[in-house]
Amino acid sequence: MIWPYVLIAVGYFSVWYIITLIFKNAGLIDIGWGLGFVLLAVYGLAKNASLGSAVLTGMVAVWGLRLTAHVFKRNAGKPEDYRYAAFRTAWGKWFDLRAFFQLFMFQAFMMLVISLAFIFGIQKGSIQSPLLFVAGIVIWATGFLFEAVGDAQLKRFISDANNKGKLIEIGLWRYTRHPNYFGEAVLWWGVFLSALACGAPWWTVVSPVTITLLVRFVSGVPMLEKRNSSKTGYAAYCERVNVFIPWFRKEEKNG
Repeated sequence: MIWPYVLIAVGYFSVWYIITLIFKNAGLIDIGWGLGFVLLAVYGLAKNASLGSAVLTGMVAVWGLRLTAHVFKRNAGKPEDYRYAAFRTAWGKWFDLRAFFQLFMFQAFMMLVISLAFIFGIQKGSIQSPLLFVAGIVIWATGFLFEAVGDAQLKRFISDANNKGKLIEIGLWRYTRHPNYFGEAVLWWGVFLSALACGAPWWTVVSPVTITLLVRFVSGVPMLEKRNSSKTGYAAYCERVNVFIPWFRKEEKNG
């Protein structure tokens, strides 16, 4: 049954809504994003404990807890994120009401859609295809490393005052302008494959498709591309470095 997960998602983001009202900072919702997935996975595991469901829960938990810690460190003590500040200005006196439905309940809905694969995989729990299950873990681990290493490299780059206003082109960032978002998409494909190996229905492919489209074309890559476009040398940078999928740099390929 999916309804308990719906109630958990709605209740969870309602709590975060109240928290953001108290602190007058809607950007705090970003801290709760990854943790919400962990909550859904742990609930599923409590209802159906098995090797397959435990591994799936572990995959989601490792990703979600790392992301939560990363976002917390990045946002703690900082002003409201520019995206939410822009909404606050544009929506005026209706911000609090619109935020509940357009930001918090929308995120609850998106979390549920992205979670469908592992929810059904955990409910089934029995590993029916060990090879596919392991392949999913390997793909998940690859995506997780891209996301975690990419975030760490970016954090070090930004912490150096000499890099202010510059575009990062070190480590994984030499081969893709968004290694962390690429990793995010890849790891969810891994979760889907492992869930499929546990008996999740094929239509739950909607989960990795949704997160891939979301980070590539909606809330991830486009927003950062727009924000970085004002930096010196941006056009030439885009010529050198692939936007999403890691690939050889242009000068290296031609050289």
